[in-house]
Amino acid sequence: MKDTMTDEQTSKPDQRTRSPFSAIRAIDYTVIFVRDMAAMRSFYEDVLAFPLLRELSPNWIEYGLGNNTLALAKPSRTASETPIPSGSASLQLAFKVSAAEVDACADELVRQGVGLLSPPTNQSFGHRTLFLRDPDGNLLEVYAEI
Repeated sequence: MKDTMTDEQTSKPDQRTRSPFSAIRAIDYTVIFVRDMAAMRSFYEDVLAFPLLRELSPNWIEYGLGNNTLALAKPSRTASETPIPSGSASLQLAFKVSAAEVDACADELVRQGVGLLSPPTNQSFGHRTLFLRDPDGNLLEVYAEI
């Protein structure tokens, strides 16, 4: 069977392999834009017990999570940035643990007075999950593959 592709089609490199963005291999850090830095810092440090990596300013706090960094920041990169509206979540974060740790995390959250959106639940797609919100309303998931 004869190849039906033209010389132009076969000599054209794949757009994805030519892109300089193909060098990206991982997310290095994630930033949560916060409304209430004190409440968010207390939640991530005291409730979730994330290890403080560094505080670059009162408006930028970093936590070390494995090979990644989670930063809490007040929006301020441009003068035109508006504050995040109340009642809107900025993102969802999922934290992977073992199946037993999902339950232990749920117990600790309840002990700390944090309301759960859903208790530890085995999902049909093979995860054990629990969901909660941080003080700014962002959706947090603690999950395990089961």
